[in-house]
Amino acid sequence: MLVTITTLVHIPFAIGVAEAARRFGLPSPWGISLGLTAVGIGFFLGRARAGMYDRRRHPLFVKFVDIPYFIHWCACVFTLVPCVVTTLLYPIVQLARGEPPMPPAAFYGWTYALGVVVAGYGILIRRRVFKVRQITVKIPDLPKDFEGFRIAHLSDLHIGATTPREWGHRWARAANAAAPDVTVVTGDMVTSGTEFYEDIADVLGALVAKDGTYVSMGNHDYFGDGEPLIAKIRARGPKVLRNEGVFLSRGDAKLYLCAIDDTWTKRDDMDAALAGRQDGVPTVLLAHDPERFRTSSKRDVELTLSGHTHGGQIAVPFLSERLSLSHLTHHFHQGIYVKGRSTLYVHPGLGTTGPPIRLGVAPAVVILTLTAA
Repeated sequence: MLVTITTLVHIPFAIGVAEAARRFGLPSPWGISLGLTAVGIGFFLGRARAGMYDRRRHPLFVKFVDIPYFIHWCACVFTLVPCVVTTLLYPIVQLARGEPPMPPAAFYGWTYALGVVVAGYGILIRRRVFKVRQITVKIPDLPKDFEGFRIAHLSDLHIGATTPREWGHRWARAANAAAPDVTVVTGDMVTSGTEFYEDIADVLGALVAKDGTYVSMGNHDYFGDGEPLIAKIRARGPKVLRNEGVFLSRGDAKLYLCAIDDTWTKRDDMDAALAGRQDGVPTVLLAHDPERFRTSSKRDVELTLSGHTHGGQIAVPFLSERLSLSHLTHHFHQGIYVKGRSTLYVHPGLGTTGPPIRLGVAPAVVILTLTAA
């Protein structure tokens, strides 16, 4: 399927390259075009295999092979739709002018060039530059001692070959600088495989908060053997909650913090996670998949923290929470949702999966401040 898509998105690229070669007077324009197109499609097979099991690759290989290829691939995807629309409409305009219909070959090349600029920005800049978001969340019946309680929320780190450990430490330093009462990580620390477990544990171990760091597991965390990852994280200090919870105290007041395990691999157990709740004690639930809010809201869980969607990774700039790719696949795609006394916050994520690109959806370290409703 992905190979078919890659082949299709290379068609405008092939036409654009042939036209450029012709204009520069190069011999055999279509030979050059088809050769470069074959290389582009062939390279995708290697990148696809690398994505199935994320392995350590030399930083120079990532920098000068992986990243340039993903810029090219994303530029081809960017090119496809405007080129198809133009190919369908432009001949009609030509016929109306009394001109013979001809495909706008030059348009393909210029659109690809624009795609390289857009994809280059999304891959080289936008995904690297994260924001620190401050969000206030109203909690019904929040005890006075927990007024202003601050939660640093990180999610979807996807540490791996294209998202290095150094980025994770930058995120950790930003979270620590907010001096949170507690730090939570809602899953998908991994892209795939097991080779970056030490890096992930190192990043999570660098997180500092008054009441500690708590982690829930996501689906990518089991794209390999998740148990060694859990052991390594726990050895560095953070607590991985698997269908269980703990009480955080301020004087005589309590807050119940709990988490469910991964939904996709059917390890989650909402009943077990909420079994320790006490009457009158607000609950904060860590659930990687925001769809679990449908259940947690029925159980009157005051606050559910999720990730998983990445906000779509690609959205219309300046409208990221209103018009993004995650609208096509997720009901709860990004931001705050309220149902009765229950609130859901869906984190936009920090890392990426698939093509390492973000447009219109900035990675973020989120600081949630609790206040009485």
